[in-house]
Amino acid sequence: MSETFHIISDGSCDLPLELVKEKNITVVPFYVSFDDEHYFKENVEIGIRDFYQMMVDKKGVYPKSSMPSIQDYEEAFHPFAEAGIPVICICITTKFSGSMQSALNARELILEKYPQAQITVIDATINTVLQGQYVLEAVELRDHGVSYQDAITRLETIKSTGRIFFTVGNMEYLKHGGRIGKVAALAGGALDIRPIITLKQGEIFPSGIDRGRKRTLKKVMNLLLDYLQKGSLGIDCYSIAVGYGYDVEEGAAFRDQALATLRDKGYVTDQIPIYQIGATIGVHTGPYPLGFGIIEKGIHS
Repeated sequence: MSETFHIISDGSCDLPLELVKEKNITVVPFYVSFDDEHYFKENVEIGIRDFYQMMVDKKGVYPKSSMPSIQDYEEAFHPFAEAGIPVICICITTKFSGSMQSALNARELILEKYPQAQITVIDATINTVLQGQYVLEAVELRDHGVSYQDAITRLETIKSTGRIFFTVGNMEYLKHGGRIGKVAALAGGALDIRPIITLKQGEIFPSGIDRGRKRTLKKVMNLLLDYLQKGSLGIDCYSIAVGYGYDVEEGAAFRDQALATLRDKGYVTDQIPIYQIGATIGVHTGPYPLGFGIIEKGIHS
């Protein structure tokens, strides 16, 4: 281990396994269950594609997720504490999960054995694909030789710029998970109205409703454009990604359309990666979430 510090994230970051390996990130998985009894480690005991397939095949069955345990985090921290390598651990917004508390409790246990260990636990205030982008910005800081403390300071600075703009196939999963008001859920069920949602600083906010997938996706695109127009930075100062659920082809088509729309509006960007939204958030959105994550980059080119 020759790195100046190591990056750990809980499984809400939804980064592909190959990328996690390539970027030398440790991921502490969440658990998912379809029957309240048997919980499976995400990406270890159940793949994301299998998770979505089960949701599609078992309509009316609402899966649940469970956060990593203190022991899960302790096992992740231990080898780096033993080797004297500082750790930055990035956790899903505390508004959605107690994952960060598990990490903090594990940190205390590690410090009892290794008092000199350096473990900083950060509340990302975000989740899913956007959390993944945030984790990748931590990687950029590490790989550009930014010091441990300076990287922490920069990460704390940029996290408030993070936004998720997305829509879902219907409101049923949000309603079941208690993530939207009952009145909005009732209206959605009665009128087949679909929500457009913004996530910022750890909470979700309604950003409109409409009928049909094309119309809601257009509004999602407009939210991204509005964010860029109101910002003082150029598009090259932001990390933008598309997050999708079950339908990878729809995700890719949405990304391609977004690139074309951005070019038409004068925003030049060479690529927008697409990542699959994992089970931690998928249990609340259902099989068909689709939208953008955007956050300021840790290092501006």
